[in-house]
Amino acid sequence: MAGEFGNPEVIEESVDILLIGGGMACCGTGYEIMRWMDAAKKDGHDLTVKLVDKAAMDRSGAVAQGLSAINTYIGSEQDPADYARMVSNDLMGITRDDLAYDLGRHVDESVHLFEEWGLPIWKLDENGERFDGSKGMTPLADGGKPVRSGKWQIMINGESYKWIVAEAAKKSLGMENIEERIFIVKLINDKNDPSRIAGAVGFSTRDHKVVIYTAKAILLAAGGCVNIFRPRSVGEGTGRAWYPVWNAGSTYSMAAEAGAELTLMENRFVPTRFKDGYGPVGAWFLLFKAKATNAFGEVYMDRNKEMLNDYPPYGQAAVPASCLRNHLMLKEMKEGRGPIYMDTVT
Repeated sequence: MAGEFGNPEVIEESVDILLIGGGMACCGTGYEIMRWMDAAKKDGHDLTVKLVDKAAMDRSGAVAQGLSAINTYIGSEQDPADYARMVSNDLMGITRDDLAYDLGRHVDESVHLFEEWGLPIWKLDENGERFDGSKGMTPLADGGKPVRSGKWQIMINGESYKWIVAEAAKKSLGMENIEERIFIVKLINDKNDPSRIAGAVGFSTRDHKVVIYTAKAILLAAGGCVNIFRPRSVGEGTGRAWYPVWNAGSTYSMAAEAGAELTLMENRFVPTRFKDGYGPVGAWFLLFKAKATNAFGEVYMDRNKEMLNDYPPYGQAAVPASCLRNHLMLKEMKEGRGPIYMDTVT
């Protein structure tokens, strides 16, 4: 059967709620949704749910290979409004402040759950000394002090980050409500109302079958789109990316093909990278205070700092907007002073 699909077995399944994707979004939804379904059951509504993932939940999504830090933890010393202002500055005002503020209000609860489920988080003792997450110090929810790599980021032992969150989702949903190795490729419009989505179609990546799901509500969270642009990396670095290369943009394409309007897409994240290095960039810059230099050892943020005056107020902020920092870096490469290095020595 290699290279052929022939006449696959067609399986039809009907559920009330369909979750497409096995990354952090659908794992979080899978964990949270069960209490609402239990409440609905008490009111006489016995709902069904199914999570479908093209791979395996343990290693699906943007966190699949682990992280060295969680990028947002407000803590008791900061305020969600400060976080919303930081986000607005970093994206030069092209943001939804209400959404950023809401994230800031709720994100700590999620981090506390991650720690409760077993995620090791670095802590500070009473003398300000750092300890990695294996030391079993006071949990954040009980007043533990995290090790911050930046103002908002906290350090973790995150190799198994996704495993831990996936396990919580599996326990909540139940394995009978999870289907792995099914690659959803198309949404189905309701024949009586084309503005509604009635289901989705996918195929098994292991067996000779196609699966058609019908559902009353669908969450589509199948990841972003990677490798839109050809990387400049050569040799050993060719093809390396910090974001999973298997995220092919199906979240956007399937939704657009079904007639959805793609909103809040004004910002495009194009990370500039360093010769032969792809991460953990945040830990090096924020925690260890490394500097980025051009090929001559010059700190290009200092060399080109006057360029930031052209973009007030974002260029004058204590931390200039990410796209402006990238702008200064790209100027170095365009004018022949690349490649860009991360100085991890001095």
